[in-house]
Amino acid sequence: MSDRDDVRRAYDEITATYANERTTTRDDEAAALEALFDGLPDEYRLLDAGCGQGTPALEYALDPSNGCDPELAVGLDLSRGQLETATRLVPDAALCQGEMTRLPFAANAFDAVTALYSLIHVQIDDHPAAIESFARVLRPGGRLLLTEGWTEWTGSNPNWLETGTEMHWSMAGATATRAQLESAGFELVARGEFRDALADEEDARFPYFHARLAE
Repeated sequence: MSDRDDVRRAYDEITATYANERTTTRDDEAAALEALFDGLPDEYRLLDAGCGQGTPALEYALDPSNGCDPELAVGLDLSRGQLETATRLVPDAALCQGEMTRLPFAANAFDAVTALYSLIHVQIDDHPAAIESFARVLRPGGRLLLTEGWTEWTGSNPNWLETGTEMHWSMAGATATRAQLESAGFELVARGEFRDALADEEDARFPYFHARLAE
């Protein structure tokens, strides 16, 4: 079984626990999403790649005050269990099962792509393919918001969220990710960090990149 299948199986198994743990959008996430959406045209089209249960990106975008036409919000995830939860939490979004490295969408289809806490579950060797896939489906000038790890690390937790389920991560690191973004035609707009929404440790943080695709 591949790491991809392991991650899909794990999220299917812990769907209910994850939903109980991930109940709110943090202030730091909301601020980064607001900055992303402020740079988009009216009624922008959004792809949330690795959307999970639809939080935080789809839920935030579909708030009526945040400008996204519900018919233009799309979530993609490997886990059917997570998507089933998303149908309840973000019922207005269009949802599909699929992989970030092979997005089943036409070129130039979206104004923005978010990939929050999802690229870190893709095997490191496939990170460039995922980022190039984001670039392909974005319109020129489109925006991307993604999270990574600060340093390169591949590993697993055999009892994630105390569920008895093993979860796998593959982080390329901030330096490598920035180089991959630039190679795919993105220019950096902003960079910051989020505190891990599922960890108690104050120093558990993920860097994020807000990037713009060249026109």
